[in-house]
Order: sequence, then structure tokens, then C-alpha cells
Amino acid sequence: MSTSSKTVPGTSPEPEARAAGTAGRGTRLVLAGARLGRPGAPALDGVDLDVAPGEILTVVGPSGCGKSTLLRTLAGLLAPLAGELTQDGHPLSGPAADRALIFQEDALLPWRTLRANVELPLAIRGVPRAERRGRARAWLERVGLGAHAGQLPHRVSGGQRQRVQLARALAARPRAVLMDEPFGALDAQTRAGMQDLLVEVLRGTGATVVFVTHDVDEALFLGDRVALLAAGGVAAVRDVPRPRDRGAHDDPARLALRRDVLTSLGT
Repeated sequence: MSTSSKTVPGTSPEPEARAAGTAGRGTRLVLAGARLGRPGAPALDGVDLDVAPGEILTVVGPSGCGKSTLLRTLAGLLAPLAGELTQDGHPLSGPAADRALIFQEDALLPWRTLRANVELPLAIRGVPRAERRGRARAWLERVGLGAHAGQLPHRVSGGQRQRVQLARALAARPRAVLMDEPFGALDAQTRAGMQDLLVEVLRGTGATVVFVTHDVDEALFLGDRVALLAAGGVAAVRDVPRPRDRGAHDDPARLALRRDVLTSLGT
């Protein structure tokens, strides 16, 4: 498959690296001819986008172009103004427990311990106490915070709070994880560590991921494909050469794609 040619928005061969044995546990999210935004103030129009089960789709674009609007629409928080939005072929009409939304702000409850924060969505869903406690404990261990489970959020760093937010989202076993610049407030070293952690903890979940970012290098490291937003719509969706490979930063195909993305952003 060529990595330098454009992929027509709306087509999405499942990435081989994530499809084997896990893709069936993710979910397919499709926008067809969609106009997105609020009544009287559309942000995106004519959107055709097919997010394959189990893939990581990163989304980049200039400030104010509608990246967060796209994500909130996929989460079910905003209804399309026109066109269709489906999940696995069925109309998507609102939020659901199998789609987790992660913001840049960690949104942890300050009076609850890290473990209790991770348990909260499970408790709301009626998961028995012993099970939710076990799942919270296991996920905090996976993100490297098992020893801090009894701490309150203000006692840990910003990067650690984002780890808790990730654990809280994945403990609920979502089929899709929608991430709105979750690492944008972190320093470069912590951000790189969180990227690696995200790759590690997603392994084996099969979850579909849509990840919005301003950082082109982050988009090209994490994404199987990258969607470029510009001029009120999806300008292109491109395959990423050697995704999640730290050694690929000087790969000629990756460098060519990086130049194309930066050009599309006007930088």
C-alpha cells in the first residue's frame, strides 16, 4: 500500500498491526455526508469518514477547524446537523458506555482516591463492588500507579492524573476511546512517556481510538491513519508509515507525510 498517496475519506482498510485477533472487539464509526456543529454555526460540512474497528485514527488541523466538534459528535454529545452517523451500521444517537471520552483536563473528583475515581463509572453501571475494585486495582497497576491507589488527585502530578484518567476509561472496557488532546498540557518528556503508555495499555483491548492533537509528530507516531481537517471539512485521510515505531522518525515515507501534513496546516 502506498503511504504517500491520499486515501479517499470514507475508506478504511483495517490496519494489519491492530486487526489480528483484536479488531472484532472494537467498533466501526462512520460519518457520511455529515454537517457538524451547532445549529446556525456549522464547523464541518460534507464529512465522509470511516473509522475501522481497532484502528487508531489521529486528527490534526488548525485551531478552530472543528477537531473537538468532530470528536464530540462521535461521542454522541452533538447530533449531526445533516447526513448520517452510525456505529457498526446502526444510527448513533447519543452517548453510550461503550464510547469513552478523554479530555485534556483530567476531570478527576478531588475528594475521591485514585482507586475510587477509577471505580466510579463502574459503580454507576452497577458493577459489583468486588469486581470494580479488582478492575480498578488492575488498571492502576497497568498504568504504573498501583502504589498510589489510596492517594487523592492533588497529591500526584499532572502526568499521573492523566494516567488515572486513562485507567478509568479503559477499566470500563469501552469499544471506542475518543481522546481530545489528552497530553497537550504535559511537558515533552512526560508527553512521550504517556504516548508509549497509551500504546502499551491499548495492546490487547482491540478498542477503536480517535485521537485529536495539535502535535503533528504525536499524530504520526500514534496513528494508523491521520485525518487532516481544513477549510470546514476533512481534506484527506492518509496512511501512516510504521505507526508506533520510535525508530521511524527519519523514515523517508514518514518524513514526506510529515511535510505534507505541515503544508496542509500552513506551517
